[in-house]
Amino acid sequence: MTDGSDTNRPVAIVTGASSGIGLSAAKALAEHGFTVVCVSRGNGAGAQVVERLRAETGSSGLHYLPADLSRPREAVALASAFRERFGRLDVLVNNAGAFVPGRVVTDDGLELTFALNHVSTFALTLALLPELRAAGGRVVTVSSNAAMGARLQLDDPTSERRYSGWSAYAWSKLCNQLFTAELARRLEGSGVTANAVHPGFVATSFGHVGGPMGGLVRLAQRLFGRTPERGADTVVWLASAPEMRGRSGGYYVDRRERPFAPRARDEEAQRRLWSLSEALLERAGVPIQWPADADQSGLRSPSHRAAAVP
Repeated sequence: MTDGSDTNRPVAIVTGASSGIGLSAAKALAEHGFTVVCVSRGNGAGAQVVERLRAETGSSGLHYLPADLSRPREAVALASAFRERFGRLDVLVNNAGAFVPGRVVTDDGLELTFALNHVSTFALTLALLPELRAAGGRVVTVSSNAAMGARLQLDDPTSERRYSGWSAYAWSKLCNQLFTAELARRLEGSGVTANAVHPGFVATSFGHVGGPMGGLVRLAQRLFGRTPERGADTVVWLASAPEMRGRSGGYYVDRRERPFAPRARDEEAQRRLWSLSEALLERAGVPIQWPADADQSGLRSPSHRAAAVP
């Protein structure tokens, strides 16, 4: 370990930590005594945010690692950079996400919303499983009630046939829930937990796009949006509360467990999304799969074959 952190502190990663819910979650976890690694794109803002948080909290345990999580290979590189510097991981908060009004295709051939909101979440979590297993850690993934009305797009995961910004966002949030449910099942008996959270309608820069829709979003946030601190509250509670130790496979709203979206409860869909995600990563040159030693390490092995990419 080369960063000088107190080795007795629990360590958390928060993605999308330069603003909004991620920023508030990082600050609160630092105030709870965590070493917090803040992840955001390498445009300079992330390092400045960490300096500000250090001044506000008085904590020296705040650090910054850059990564563009719309690219799965950067998620894997992030895991390697973290491993070299910190050596343990107690909490992973998968918060990075975006709403993209027009369809954008990444260099990996993935639709941007799906790539950032789901595929890199999947890749980063699997890449960090050794550290999470060693610590008996917690995975907290920020989903949304937008998933409640989402279509199941396993045959068109990157929205090639038809696209709307809202549908793509809702589908990605459904993926967060499908992934959390399958991950929790595979982690049974390992000591690692996985839960998802709806932060509520939060007044942040998220969803600020041009045109009438962007104006409506900003107006609604001013009138009805909750603060980023309140939006982050359940995230921080899932990450740190003693009473949540060992509780896994849930979806939480305002610290209360709620049912997953109806389509997220389909176990076959959970398994299919997992296999599809592995196949998409392999196609992108980032082959991350469930650990080969799953049976020996207390993890449940998959009982299905890899899916073909549509």
